[in-house]
Amino acid sequence: MRNDKENVIVDLTFKFALDIVKYCHELEKQKKFVLANQILKSGTSIGANVREAQNGESKIDFIHKMKIAAKEADKLQYWLLICKESEGFPDCFEPLEKIDGIIKMLSKIIGTSKRNIGFHNSSSN
Repeated sequence: MRNDKENVIVDLTFKFALDIVKYCHELEKQKKFVLANQILKSGTSIGANVREAQNGESKIDFIHKMKIAAKEADKLQYWLLICKESEGFPDCFEPLEKIDGIIKMLSKIIGTSKRNIGFHNSSSN
């Protein structure tokens, strides 16, 4: 059952997904369909995984879903950097700035969650 109390990361990633939809619309107007598709999938997947994590079957499942969200965020950052460095693409300064903050927040949540359950595996992030 979903908990409807305020959750900063859930709200942040949902609003970010809406921003990504708008950015992809701009890409599509410029016929940049391949990158628009990649960015749309990764950018909306972050929030979907964060939301799914809220209903995790266990603390381990919560961490796993948050790690998937973090991987999608890293992938999105890559696609946005491609746009930034390519000629003729809409400005992506704002999404890049926001994804950096989301990556940091996800990393902190994952680290704190691991410590709270006593998970000490240095090969996992």
